[in-house]
Amino acid sequence: MAATAITSVPQGAHDEMEQWEEFLVGRYKEGKSEQEFRQYDAEANPGVAEFYRLNHQHQTFDYVQQKEKEYFSLNKGKKSIWQAAEFLNTLVDDSDPDTDLTQIEHLLQTSEAIRRDGHPRWFVLTGFIHDLGKVLCLWGEPQWGVVGDTFPVGCAYSNQIVFPEYFKANLDLNHPVYSTKYGIYEPNCGLDNVHMSFGHDGYIYEVMKPYLPQPALAMLRYHSFYAWHRHDAYQHLMNDHDREMLEWVRKFNPYDLYSKGHTKPDFKQLKPYYDDLFAEFFPAEIDW
Repeated sequence: MAATAITSVPQGAHDEMEQWEEFLVGRYKEGKSEQEFRQYDAEANPGVAEFYRLNHQHQTFDYVQQKEKEYFSLNKGKKSIWQAAEFLNTLVDDSDPDTDLTQIEHLLQTSEAIRRDGHPRWFVLTGFIHDLGKVLCLWGEPQWGVVGDTFPVGCAYSNQIVFPEYFKANLDLNHPVYSTKYGIYEPNCGLDNVHMSFGHDGYIYEVMKPYLPQPALAMLRYHSFYAWHRHDAYQHLMNDHDREMLEWVRKFNPYDLYSKGHTKPDFKQLKPYYDDLFAEFFPAEIDW
């Protein structure tokens, strides 16, 4: 099945994504006190608050099941990594006064920061591809179903999830099973067996399953699972493998949050390195 043609950027998509990412960096700024964190949440940008109100209302277990069925079969056609990144570039809104960086340049900033620190090539690759799942925006998915903090569904929502008060409108909040500590899961079942709220993290994880090592896959699936890797929530669902992967996710997180800068990466200079890197791990085209 060929990928859906995109003739225009979804109205406000780029602005809303930038708003959420700025909020995220501010929320998890290193050295920020718990008091400052709560104050920041209380005075959050109204657009971000509305984003999370919709996210927490609609990310039910049934919604996630529906979206997993729709997207995890990877029926959007074949693309190379560069083609997927160029497709994502259509999210850039030329009228946005706050940034002149393309999505590819944002990805390169992350991966180049990882490369400068001497990490393995699969780690550098993960930095480049980790946000490619945001192509979901270009297939008509709403912002609240693409970005934002992720969390398990099918069990009780942790109060460590950002804006937990907005779950009051979620149909699962008082469900006889989904509202319980373990919900549909067994104790220490492992996060690989848990359904996460739908978004770009889970989607890119499914796309990359055949190609990357376990630490990379954990980085992809859980990089927005802040209640877990920042606040130690959901320990009761973890197994030994999760504890091992948690350290890798925590290594990745600073690059995800703090790698953006004002200097544009030199795409022409860097492209040969990434051509070689992509060829090492992927066939010419992969399923999306």
